[in-house]
Amino acid sequence: MKWRDFKMTENNMQVLIEGFDPSKVQEVNNFDKDWKEVYSAYQNNSILQAPIIGIEKLLDKPCAVVGVGNIRGFIPLEFTGADNLRQLRAMTGQSVAFKVLNYDREAEVFTGSRTAALDHMASITLKKIDVDDEIIAVVRSVSPSLVRADIGGIEVKIPLEEIKYGWIDDLTEEVKQGDHLKVKVLEIDQDEKKVIVSAKATQENPWLRSIGRYSSGNEYVGTVSGVREYGVFVNLEAGVDSLARHLKFQNVKRGDRVLVRVLETDAKKEQIRTRITRVL
Repeated sequence: MKWRDFKMTENNMQVLIEGFDPSKVQEVNNFDKDWKEVYSAYQNNSILQAPIIGIEKLLDKPCAVVGVGNIRGFIPLEFTGADNLRQLRAMTGQSVAFKVLNYDREAEVFTGSRTAALDHMASITLKKIDVDDEIIAVVRSVSPSLVRADIGGIEVKIPLEEIKYGWIDDLTEEVKQGDHLKVKVLEIDQDEKKVIVSAKATQENPWLRSIGRYSSGNEYVGTVSGVREYGVFVNLEAGVDSLARHLKFQNVKRGDRVLVRVLETDAKKEQIRTRITRVL
């Protein structure tokens, strides 16, 4: 066989090229593939998603650094949707959507805009959703009393009381960044691009089947689910908590098992008032 008749396939390259490393060829191919993805997004004004892997200064301005495979992109602070550096730091490690504004092939970098991507996504979302729809919300951040989530370019705020039935002592123990919550659309403001949702509204109301089980004068075992200055919350079953007075000579803490006596039930307000008769 003559050299000119030889076809350079990966298999025979491994045999005929001394020191051949197929992984290096794959890296080159991946690099070209990454640039093709960036070019396509720029040409078609489409949206990419990638994690924020760092924060660097570009022309003395802080920028979020995103990675599309082997290619680094810079999103200036004013195009990230963050108001300050502290908020930008809180976004690091998360995957964000962005549009490619321009690129420098020689420097192997590009610049992007998250705000442009969010505006585009929001306009599509508002056309697709209606009140009473059940959709997915991806959690972006969690505080003890509030969840901030994205439903497609639109940030929604879900307060503690709209996450689930029952007492929640600390939302950070119930919900984590990146969680996907099923939520129901309650209100839509097209002009303000504002949407109100509730995760609890998608769930079965446990009070409808349980309120008749707890009658005044009877005693039941429960678990302390929260302690506040005005009383003690005791979980009786999933989604059903009662409020009891503090004990006079003894303190209880979360997780303690107690016996409570039912003092009053209010089916309309979905409330049960109890008194702790024994700490188990």
